[in-house]
Amino acid sequence: MDNSQFFSRLVTFTRKDQQVGLADINHPDTISPLDDWLGVVVSLADGHHTIQEMISFMARQYNQQQAPENLEKTLHSVIERLVEESVISLSNRITTLPYYLAMPIEELDIEKAKKLMIEDNYNH
Repeated sequence: MDNSQFFSRLVTFTRKDQQVGLADINHPDTISPLDDWLGVVVSLADGHHTIQEMISFMARQYNQQQAPENLEKTLHSVIERLVEESVISLSNRITTLPYYLAMPIEELDIEKAKKLMIEDNYNH
């Protein structure tokens, strides 16, 4: 995997009650919780950071403890799974996310998000 690639969300998400999950804009209370690793990657997939930046960020989260030896391999596996499921995409360039993907659903104006999704022909 090319760690210089940028990664971005293709889906709406939530950060409700310290749990990251996939959200449905038409049914905001319907949430599909994600496993911790998947949730971390989805929440960080803003299109402005590379895979390497995410790996470095995650390694720093371990403070004094040594980051797991297989951290990079684990994150690559998570990214591959999310790409296969069309939850995130990879790019060689920075990607600016549309309003409705840029923030957790709790922070969106739902009506504005729905309107923009229709204008963009977004149907994920």
